[in-house]
Amino acid sequence: MKTHRYCFALDLINDAELISAYKKHHEKVWPEIVESIKDSGIENLEIYVVENRLFMIMDVNEGFSFEKKNDRDANNPKVQEWESLMWKYQQALPGAKAGEKWVLMDKIYHLKA
Repeated sequence: MKTHRYCFALDLINDAELISAYKKHHEKVWPEIVESIKDSGIENLEIYVVENRLFMIMDVNEGFSFEKKNDRDANNPKVQEWESLMWKYQQALPGAKAGEKWVLMDKIYHLKA
């Protein structure tokens, strides 16, 4: 099955204690969140941090759809609880649309061997 990669950026509130707490939450992501990620067609998901900037790489299969994922998340109380908790540490990127958290990045270069 073919996969597709998406990359996103988001900022954390620039506070060392909050950044540390955010990282701690990601050492043990709730099983319901992991399940919702896998069930949506996301096959691999990685989050990196530098200072207060987050970078997420998401590899999805052909069955993945942003619309379906958003609908399922909106109707999943545990996902909503997680998102609400994470928003205590996150802040929108400058230029993000109202209510937009993770901003989809544009690929500008790809080295092919």
